[in-house]
Amino acid sequence: MNEKTNVMRVLQQKKIEFKSYSYEPDSSLTGGEIADILGEPKERVFKTLVTEGKAKTYYVFVIPVEKELDLKKAAKAVSEKSVAMLPLKELLPLTGYVHGGCSPIGMKKSFTTVIHETAKDFDKIFFSAGKVGYQVEVAPEDLSKVIRFTYADVCS
Repeated sequence: MNEKTNVMRVLQQKKIEFKSYSYEPDSSLTGGEIADILGEPKERVFKTLVTEGKAKTYYVFVIPVEKELDLKKAAKAVSEKSVAMLPLKELLPLTGYVHGGCSPIGMKKSFTTVIHETAKDFDKIFFSAGKVGYQVEVAPEDLSKVIRFTYADVCS
């Protein structure tokens, strides 16, 4: 399984150092189970969630796999009155990614992105490489060369 995903191509283009990992694609795996497969602490493995604000504005949140997105904190982080999780059926048309393979890198459009502040505690974090069964490990500060984001406490 040495396939290159779009995310890996973007990272290579930008000359960003990363490691890629693959495992048997299984969309029923939880983020915690993926962290176990990677042999990494769950705090270093992040999931990508897409939300929608009042005015059909979309926001991306990248949070540790074992945490829950606090919608009130998330709305505050992006200066919205409220945000709601994007309905699953809208994920692929909007982002180009399927559930379980959503990455903050390489979406069809650029969306306001917030990464949970705990990412700053690690030299490297893991997140989806844009396909179920693939993860990349990247230094959080290197992400800023690919996507625009802010850090905030958005978890409950």
